[in-house]
Amino acid sequence: MSDSIVIIPTYNEIENIEAIIRAVMSLRKTFDMLIVDDGSPDGTALKVKELQAEFPHRIHLSERKGKLGLGTAYIHGFKIALQKGYDYIFEMDADFSHNPEDLVRLYEACAVQGNDVAIGSRYIQGVNVVNWPMKRVLMSYFASKYVRFITGMRIMDTTAGFKCYRRKVLETIDLDKIKFVGYAFQIEMKFLAWKYGFQVVEVPIIFTDRTKGVSKMSSKIFKEAIFGVLQMKIDSIFKTYHQQ
Repeated sequence: MSDSIVIIPTYNEIENIEAIIRAVMSLRKTFDMLIVDDGSPDGTALKVKELQAEFPHRIHLSERKGKLGLGTAYIHGFKIALQKGYDYIFEMDADFSHNPEDLVRLYEACAVQGNDVAIGSRYIQGVNVVNWPMKRVLMSYFASKYVRFITGMRIMDTTAGFKCYRRKVLETIDLDKIKFVGYAFQIEMKFLAWKYGFQVVEVPIIFTDRTKGVSKMSSKIFKEAIFGVLQMKIDSIFKTYHQQ
């Protein structure tokens, strides 16, 4: 068993899932994988099961009934990863917007350099986004500026979904009390890691928008992030944060 597991939530990713799994399986560093599939009607889970036979003990699959949200998928995956004893737990998209080879750089940022959370950052060195319309680039960039202003975090890419956690971070955060289910989930997890005093580092990556499949972004998700951040900051004023 590897010391690292990559969690990928899926819903209708049949066009990407085999390629992304094979890309991770072929890396020079060994990563296990956990696919959390929300009842994809396109056969995503069936394809994962086929690949499990080819890569025994390295690919795990958890099937859920219905679309339950990105945040709940990751929390479900975190609990499984902790239970299985992994030391480094990763978040990554299925659609190649995150380059699988960058997993090694995130791992080294934690395992070698001693950080607790490593973020694959689109904005730590300018704006490194490919294939996004300018409207979405500006929306994402200024959303991160807004989050930094409200929370006080110095993280440039507050909505990034490509990350490595040391297990102690996920053991410290009360996963059952995470409020958000959409992209605001990514902000909340970074905010809590920061409030608990964990060492967070941003690793520059190039983000390439999907070329296959359909994006899950919506205005509802964006509103959750904008208004939820303000409430999250207010709530935090009345809490204390101590590592065990």
